[in-house]
Amino acid sequence: MATTQDDKIKPQLRTFDLTMIVAGLVIGMGIFRVPSEVAHKAVIPMIFFAAWITGAVVSFIGALTFAEIGSRYPVAGGFYKIFSHCYHPCFAFMVNWIVVISNAAATAGVAIMGAEYIAPILLPNIEHDIAIKSITISSLVLLYIINMIGIRVSAKFLNGLMLVKLSMLVLLISAVFFVAGDHNQPIVATPDQSAGDMFKAFAMCFIPVFFTYGGYQQTMNFGKDIPNASRTMPRAIFFGITIILIIYLSVNYSYYRILGLNGLAHSTTIASDIMGLMFGKVAFKLVSVIMFISVMAYVNVSVMSNPRIYFAMAEDNVLPPIFKRFNHKTQVQEFALTVFCVFIFITLFFISSFQKILEHVMFFDSISLITAAAAIFILRYRAKKSGEPKDIFKIKGYPYLPAFFILVYLAVNISVFYTNPWAAITGFILFVLGFPLYYLVKFALKKQSNF
Repeated sequence: MATTQDDKIKPQLRTFDLTMIVAGLVIGMGIFRVPSEVAHKAVIPMIFFAAWITGAVVSFIGALTFAEIGSRYPVAGGFYKIFSHCYHPCFAFMVNWIVVISNAAATAGVAIMGAEYIAPILLPNIEHDIAIKSITISSLVLLYIINMIGIRVSAKFLNGLMLVKLSMLVLLISAVFFVAGDHNQPIVATPDQSAGDMFKAFAMCFIPVFFTYGGYQQTMNFGKDIPNASRTMPRAIFFGITIILIIYLSVNYSYYRILGLNGLAHSTTIASDIMGLMFGKVAFKLVSVIMFISVMAYVNVSVMSNPRIYFAMAEDNVLPPIFKRFNHKTQVQEFALTVFCVFIFITLFFISSFQKILEHVMFFDSISLITAAAAIFILRYRAKKSGEPKDIFKIKGYPYLPAFFILVYLAVNISVFYTNPWAAITGFILFVLGFPLYYLVKFALKKQSNF
């Protein structure tokens, strides 16, 4: 019998390990930028905080849903494989085709976020939009060259990235005790707010909030890495999501108390602004540099890791073999890396706004999350016919909680369509294009193999 990737995986992760993985997957750079988008859409502070609490609850339900899916189908790379297993290889291609585009868009958005921090220092006399785009493109070109050469300079950044983020968040939370707040300022309506409809304003907050809470779905990839998954996985998810909830609510409370809702809504460099109030202009510049390095480290991780998705798809014979090629000297997938970076630059060329990129990303992500979460119904149905496997985790409140999770993400899709119909239409067209593209690729690969 041939040895598969899964056969080589032995359970080694403990509850603490998986808890840190859950926290690491979710706590990215969004918490340093996205709260301003939420504040911009919220009519009153109550909606601002209600949106973050709702995001935590829904994300917890989603994490438990994916914990059961991962427990029932414990394979390496489960989030990619689940679509083929429960639906069809063509559908798996269609979903992962847009996930790849979504990841490129998310990387572009994070790169813009980093440029916003460093632009006032590097290019203070240049028009803001031109400075942002210039720094973003230059940074991406530099990272592309570094990755193509095979230099692993970013590894040093990555080792301390989580520590830098958590340390920065602790500082931002503690700022509430040292800086006089501005939260009592009057709330002034902005064009994006719906002052006459609180529910509509609340729904509009879903897009940025769920972008910031994203990542927990990847826990299902660790189904074979965990001993006694039925106990370890839900515990780790509970602890991880609890940590995230405490940090996110605390730091957002600090943001609100210090900057006020309007000040937060108009800040694109929240961390620098608050640190500047605490320690002065020198701290403002230092934090801006630290945030830029942290952001670029994340972008570099994305540039390094996403070509592996192409590799997995090529292994499943849904992409040409050229996507599996790599330079033996540098260990770089040169062709796949180039294709991914091209997607990033295309995103930047057509969409230079962080908000617009956010809407496109959330439309893509919501499609993949809805269909992946729906797999729990298929897996349970099949289990009734073939028999329930032993030692698996089952989410309580089935089928209501998974259905609630799916309905919320449908609301996110509706919010994207309402806010930016073109983003939804573009996303749907790209998704549908994956259908003929799948069969074209399969036909081309079959024809090539016959020669």
